[in-house]
Amino acid sequence: MGAGGTPQRRAAHPTRPHQRRPTLHPGAWWLWALALGTAATRTTNPLLLALLITTSAYVVATRRPDTPTARSYTAFVKLALAVLLIRLAFAVALGSPVPGTHVIATLPEVPLPDWAQGIRLGGRVTAEGLLFALYDGLRLATLLICVGAANALANPARLLKSLPGALYEMGVAVVVALTFAPNLILDVQRLRAARRLRGRPDKGIRGLLQVALPVLEGALERSVALAAAMDARGYGRTADVPAPVRRTTTALTLGGLLGVCAGTYGLLTAEGGTYGLPVLLAGLATALAGLRLGGRRSLRTRYRPDRWDMRAWLVTGSGVAVATLLVLASAHDPEALNPGVVPLVAPALPLWPAAAVLLGLLPAFVAPDPNPDPDPAPAPDPKDPS
Repeated sequence: MGAGGTPQRRAAHPTRPHQRRPTLHPGAWWLWALALGTAATRTTNPLLLALLITTSAYVVATRRPDTPTARSYTAFVKLALAVLLIRLAFAVALGSPVPGTHVIATLPEVPLPDWAQGIRLGGRVTAEGLLFALYDGLRLATLLICVGAANALANPARLLKSLPGALYEMGVAVVVALTFAPNLILDVQRLRAARRLRGRPDKGIRGLLQVALPVLEGALERSVALAAAMDARGYGRTADVPAPVRRTTTALTLGGLLGVCAGTYGLLTAEGGTYGLPVLLAGLATALAGLRLGGRRSLRTRYRPDRWDMRAWLVTGSGVAVATLLVLASAHDPEALNPGVVPLVAPALPLWPAAAVLLGLLPAFVAPDPNPDPDPAPAPDPKDPS
């Protein structure tokens, strides 16, 4: 009621009910990124590796949500650059197994004892050795950037909801470990900003000591609150399962994981190209069966679980297509995907492997926008005098 008992006028535009934003299943992002990383392990061609980095960077730029965890992509890029520089530094300091004739510099060589044969410190630095180290380091850097893309696109907390019941407790521990460092950094930044506003020093040994104690105290309080919340939600409680089911679950899970390791090793080596993929698929099927059976021990429910829809299949399929085509290309034309450095020639870009890498851009067009534009304010009603 308004003043004088007059009823207030209702809003001309009723508020809309809360609608959940369309999101992609986090598992699809991880499978897409890991597939791109698998493709990166099959080649040392710097042009293909640069194309893989560009593909992942474009997808991250267009589909990264506006969250604190999504800003980790830059950290992974810096880490990849550091790995590349360290690999080049090792090639300069310790030499390279690749023989070369184009000498760039000659460093003072440190004599080593007889038991350290095959290792040298200093000596000649050749262009062939540096180029070999660059190709090898760029492959590892591309793999790290692909993992960083998965961290930026998929929130670890959302991924925890999609884990099988048998991995729930392990997943909680991993998510807590992943979120501890970002929270610690935010606490340090907040306390340093507060000290600057109060005119107190925030740098040097004194500032570090005065910031460290509140940060550790906040981390301890957050840990106690997390433990209480996990206990209140029944974390660690399991259902009674017969002993034969437990033994079968353990056998399937361990056997499947061993099969995954053996299949992955086969895919990453040239000798195991024939048996790698079948063993990997068999191991995955066995491990999934064991996890499905082991999920009976976990008593938990999911609130608004992420659905695996057609867009998730398209995103996963694009990454799997890139990895599959690069594996086939490495078996069909290994010289194009792994260019040599002796003699010293410029690498060429193979056309159909490059076209296969471009399939990884599909998520930039089919995945939902994680940051949709807010609904525009409704136009005022001309009949409303207020």
